[in-house]
Amino acid sequence: MNAAVTTSSFPSIPIPKDLPEPERLRAAAEVSALHFEHLSGFLGYLDSASVGMVRRAWQFADKAHRNQWRSSGDPYITHPIAVAGICANWKLDAQALSAALLHDAMEDCGITKDDLREQFDDTVAELVDGLTKLDKLHFNTREESQAESFRKMLLAMAKDVRVILIKLADRTHNMRTMGDMPRSKWGRIASETLEIFAPIAHRLGLNQSYRELQDLSFRHLHPWRYATLEKAIGKSRSRRRDLVQRVHNEVQAIFERLGLTARLAGRENTLFALYQKMQRQHQSFAQVTDIYGFRIILPTTTDCYTALGVLHQLYKPVPGRFKDHIAIAKSNGYQSLHTTLVGPSGVNIEFQLRTESMHIVAEAGVAAHWLYKSEGQQEALNTKWLQSLLDIQNETRDASEFWDNVKVDLFPDSIYVFTPKSKVFSMPHGATAIDFAYAIHSNVGHHATGAIINGEAASLRTALKSGDVVEITLDENAEPNPMWLNFAKTGRARSKIRNHLKTVAQTESAALGEQLLAQALREEGIAELPADEDALEALWQAVLKPGQTQTELLSDIGLGRQVATLVAQQITSYLLHQGQRPDALLLTQQRFTQNTRPHSSVILDNQNRAATHYAPCCTPVPGDAVTGYLGHGDGLHVHRSDCTEAQHLLERQPERQIAVEWGEDANTGHLYNANITLTVQNGRGVLARITQVLADTDVDIRRVDIEDESAMQTTVLRFTVAVHDQLQLETALRALRRNTVVLSCSRVLAP
Repeated sequence: MNAAVTTSSFPSIPIPKDLPEPERLRAAAEVSALHFEHLSGFLGYLDSASVGMVRRAWQFADKAHRNQWRSSGDPYITHPIAVAGICANWKLDAQALSAALLHDAMEDCGITKDDLREQFDDTVAELVDGLTKLDKLHFNTREESQAESFRKMLLAMAKDVRVILIKLADRTHNMRTMGDMPRSKWGRIASETLEIFAPIAHRLGLNQSYRELQDLSFRHLHPWRYATLEKAIGKSRSRRRDLVQRVHNEVQAIFERLGLTARLAGRENTLFALYQKMQRQHQSFAQVTDIYGFRIILPTTTDCYTALGVLHQLYKPVPGRFKDHIAIAKSNGYQSLHTTLVGPSGVNIEFQLRTESMHIVAEAGVAAHWLYKSEGQQEALNTKWLQSLLDIQNETRDASEFWDNVKVDLFPDSIYVFTPKSKVFSMPHGATAIDFAYAIHSNVGHHATGAIINGEAASLRTALKSGDVVEITLDENAEPNPMWLNFAKTGRARSKIRNHLKTVAQTESAALGEQLLAQALREEGIAELPADEDALEALWQAVLKPGQTQTELLSDIGLGRQVATLVAQQITSYLLHQGQRPDALLLTQQRFTQNTRPHSSVILDNQNRAATHYAPCCTPVPGDAVTGYLGHGDGLHVHRSDCTEAQHLLERQPERQIAVEWGEDANTGHLYNANITLTVQNGRGVLARITQVLADTDVDIRRVDIEDESAMQTTVLRFTVAVHDQLQLETALRALRRNTVVLSCSRVLAP
């Protein structure tokens, strides 16, 4: 690769504002031509037709930006040229370079997308359009606004990664020249760069840009700290120059003696990295020892491992500071061997060993795809993360939820986990077994029941460590549990779980809504809707709101967002206009029934779990007399008929009362919470005896509360238990009363 295109590659040539306009424009044209000529020196990897396309883009942009100026006094066109120069350093194709030159043309110069499509091609027009939309984004401190902007940017990146590469080049040049901007803007722009753009560069493997953006942000966020640290580094560099040269000579000599061809380059940690380490470890600058390092480029992977062994013989390695990122690459494609050695005078020095192709990927990341493509050496890098953004977007339309799902993947501290067949998965630090299950496949996650980690059974909430061998145990009848969201860490797992729960909830609430609407229609004398498909479709079109589907309407009824009676009245009114009159006999039957109960009953069974909630205030179980209350947007709430809270709710909103009855299979395959309280004799082993009684009656214990009355002869125990029905609960209570340590026990029917 050519040397990096830096700010000094395109020197600032301010043009005095007091020059007559013709002279100023003529001078601007000369500066533009000079800068583009310099850019052309970096385009040797393109063919002549591609260079011609880039030249046309420059000429078009130069004309569009004529008489526009930067804060420094430079012609504005120098900025797009510098952005294109950074992209050329990444070896991007002619379409991307053209888009870089034109990226401000639509926003600032009145150029339309059709103009670009006519002058260039659809791809260039789409790239510039995507960049224009990104430029309109503003990352405010309010999280919901930031989340929406971030979502749009990531989706643009997922559709064509060149959009974000050009955007990163644009941000890099703006950061390099931020000294020309008003100081009042430094904090906002630098914070935005540090929190959003630098992590994206890191996630894409653009390590050189990542480090530069961090340092530039640090420089403008904390100018005094930056200057102090820079001065300290300068002094340290002069003191240790001889030491670094000695290490360089010793390593070079031993490699030559053993016939290893290697290219050594010294490297320093960035100022921001040193500052972070000092903050994290509460160290002073004098206590930070591993400031310096060497990067060693070797011909083959085997040479890398050979050279590693040679270095470990030359200097002692620091325990725990060796990492093999060649055997297990980082999630952004980075590969290298890292080791920290104790050099002369006890100074720690880090070495990175890699091949030339690994070095290109390490510096250019996903941008290296275009270099490989042009040289025909390697296929595109793994960009699964980019595709996963689209997958998450398809399942998550809420911007804050989208941001919540991807931010943990954007700031990864990776671990590497294996399947029993030795397939490796890169996951963020803190990932659990459920994250691993969803990383394998959505269906594996949906039907997971547990894990086997390194041969031992473990729960799905178990946090994984690098090197773990994980196998997921499955059950076809298992389904995602909302509790999984408490310990799922990856965006993919969280979005898959949420999407499944939403889908199930919508399906079940729609089924409940359909039942409630059918009951409301019967009360209006409508036994059934038209059988003719065209007539039925016309009916729904008349009732539905714009953009609403039939399923969404039924779901809204089931969740209580819309009242079934009002929808039924709309349908009845529509049918009357179509000539269909209510059934008089059915209407009479329904009015007679209303004297004994408010509506036909909703059957409580195992079909609508997500849309039905059993009230914690009175904990109804099958066998109890119950009533229903349709909540505002959260479905059907089932209470005991004698529950005072339910009575208060229904007094205020009687129209939301729903008659409910237990279905025949309500106690099959489903457990219901119930609260019981016991007064027992104080003594050793009492709790064990009580829990054994409950276990013998097949009752699950969900919660235990014990009053602190250790000095008293008696104490009170409160249990939340899970039972199938009232019969099982009464059986358990009778068994408890027969126990000699139990003085009294009863079911708690109110808080």
